[in-house]
Amino acid sequence: MLIHIDMDEFFAAVETLDHPELAGKAVIVGGNPQGRGVVSTANYAARRFGVHSAMPMAQAIRLCPQAVVRRGRMARYQEISSQIHAIFARYTPEIEPLSLDEAFLGISGSEKLFGSPVQIGRRIKQDIQTELGLIASVGVAPTKFIAKIASDLDKPDGFVFVAPEQVQDFLDPLPVARLWGVGKVTGAVFERLGIRTIGQVRQQSPQLMQRYFGNMGAHLLELANGIDPRPVVSERQAKSISNETTFPIDVVDAEVLRAKLMGLCEQVSGRLRQQGLKGRTVQLKLRYPDFQTLSRARRLPQASDHTDEIWQTCWQLFRDNWRAGQAIRLIGMGMSGLDEAAPATSRQADLFTAPQKQHLQVIDTITDDIQSRYGHHALQRGTSLRSQRTLSEKLKPKAK
Repeated sequence: MLIHIDMDEFFAAVETLDHPELAGKAVIVGGNPQGRGVVSTANYAARRFGVHSAMPMAQAIRLCPQAVVRRGRMARYQEISSQIHAIFARYTPEIEPLSLDEAFLGISGSEKLFGSPVQIGRRIKQDIQTELGLIASVGVAPTKFIAKIASDLDKPDGFVFVAPEQVQDFLDPLPVARLWGVGKVTGAVFERLGIRTIGQVRQQSPQLMQRYFGNMGAHLLELANGIDPRPVVSERQAKSISNETTFPIDVVDAEVLRAKLMGLCEQVSGRLRQQGLKGRTVQLKLRYPDFQTLSRARRLPQASDHTDEIWQTCWQLFRDNWRAGQAIRLIGMGMSGLDEAAPATSRQADLFTAPQKQHLQVIDTITDDIQSRYGHHALQRGTSLRSQRTLSEKLKPKAK
């Protein structure tokens, strides 16, 4: 059994925690409504008006004009996230973070100390509420896939337990959209086939799933049968560190793809430095609209945690494997072959003999410091920043 913890309306909840006068009001956290800002988080009072994350802020204000808009404070959210993770660590060292407000917890070695999976989940949920004044939704289940659904099923303030013998009864009535990887295109295919529930997916033959969904068909069939063998892996145990983005629409624009890939490289290299790790191999992942997935890797001359070194190799991998005009559904990158980074004194000795390395180290150190204080968006490389502006414009919903 494992646990999935998902904080409810996290950014908005932290804003309300710090500003109690916001209690009971619609709160939206995000960018400038007069610019190209987008919604990061909306609390449930705002969501009732149709506001959701990734929506252009101007549109959100039109839907909910009475909302209080707060600019994001990433440093504060990271501070609270660290406190949440400290609570997790009381109960288990097996913590796999998915984001600031979401994580899987492995509890196989914790039950003798802290009780049953349900008891552990409830204790963590109660500790978060009592000590931090925040609400978490919790899913306890045999697999990651089911635990994640469970934590989302009864939000806000949810707690759902799915025993191994209850898996099919739990999954079967749920809509096919709950299966990971089912978006608008795949969902439309299921609709044409008259398949609307996970239980109906489970009744299909492997041949039919292959025919209509290609290689993705076997994966969907496994999920429908509750099969998801992935273990909880903490970042310190991981053989790789990676990040990826699924676009709301298929993207063919090279500048948009470049922007996203640059942002992913910045995030992954930052996590390497935060964990005191270096990677030897750069990995690229591209998924097409038909769910065919391309994975490529390139080994660096030396293990690195420098953003620019990683970016240059990743961008070359992309250019070598992407054809202009080819639609992309998902883009991702990662670093594998992880080594412990050398102590700072050893790195400094190397830097005197490698001015370019010293230059990269200075840039990364300044970037990490500013972003830790003021948030990821407080400082970005010029290429990434210009491209991100183009990305926001390209992905903005067209007026009808």
